[in-house]
Amino acid sequence: MGLWHVFYEDWQMECCGTPFSVGDEVSWPLLLLDPDTVLGGGWHDQLTEVAGPVTDVGGVRMVGEGTALPVALGADPDAEEDRRPEPGGWNRTAGLLSVERHGARWPEAGGLVRAVQVLTQSWAETAPGSRLYEPVTGERGLRPVDRCPEWFKEREGERAADGRGRRSRESGVVVILEVPGTDSRLSHAVREARGPRAPRDAPPRSQPP
Repeated sequence: MGLWHVFYEDWQMECCGTPFSVGDEVSWPLLLLDPDTVLGGGWHDQLTEVAGPVTDVGGVRMVGEGTALPVALGADPDAEEDRRPEPGGWNRTAGLLSVERHGARWPEAGGLVRAVQVLTQSWAETAPGSRLYEPVTGERGLRPVDRCPEWFKEREGERAADGRGRRSRESGVVVILEVPGTDSRLSHAVREARGPRAPRDAPPRSQPP
């Protein structure tokens, strides 16, 4: 079974989500996002690579048949043209898997929740006194929990040296989802870390005298 990092953003959960716990079976519509557009980027350890033929499902471009994981491809809302691959071709791409509860519908990925971590992100004012906040690249932390919260916390921080206000916000959760019939780089890394397993019918090792 494949292990996949999935980001469940705070507002997606607070608006339309259902809290879940480690060990729960879940089914989510997954969207592959450009990681640089999510909370200032820096998602090196949570990136996912999917590959396979591109299909069109009700106007939604999907890829992932090669990994048996149904994934929709996100479009850049600021781009002047749609740069997503055309249906009928084959595509390999990497990005951040996220849960998308709004807009069009497409086939969901079902699996077992293996781990949940609350992501805390630092935010800073765009200018002193602006009251408009943007994520601070590279300033985030992960805290393991047994259950995803329904509501996320926020607290004010000390002002930066340049006078900009700062705050710390729980901006969602990072989930490790185990999806049957799939494989992933994360699964491969876990297998390598565990090392080769002895065959079940292998005779026991002899003990030294």
